[in-house]
Amino acid sequence: MLNLKDVVAINQSFHEGKFANRSSLEFALAYAAKTTNWTKGLAYLVRAVLIDYVFEDGNKRTAAGAIIVEAYGHGYRVDKDALLALVERALRKNTTSIREFEEMIKDAIR
Repeated sequence: MLNLKDVVAINQSFHEGKFANRSSLEFALAYAAKTTNWTKGLAYLVRAVLIDYVFEDGNKRTAAGAIIVEAYGHGYRVDKDALLALVERALRKNTTSIREFEEMIKDAIR
């Protein structure tokens, strides 16, 4: 699972890596480190980045980047159209359900 430095590095590839809500990201990463279900752990991370706006800028790209890195790391490919739909849908609906995030992530990976 990605760690704090990994997520900051993903954000820095798009922006400056400056936090707006570090505690939410730390909580999500702590949960993800404890679970054996990598998609659920990733759902916590993606939810924190997209909904809690953990960075000053680049949150959507950071969330997408995290999904790509984790999926590839577990031997999956990512359907880019489904990935874009995930980000759009989550923000439009202001999705907070971890279960919904996990299902959307599973829909985006092959």
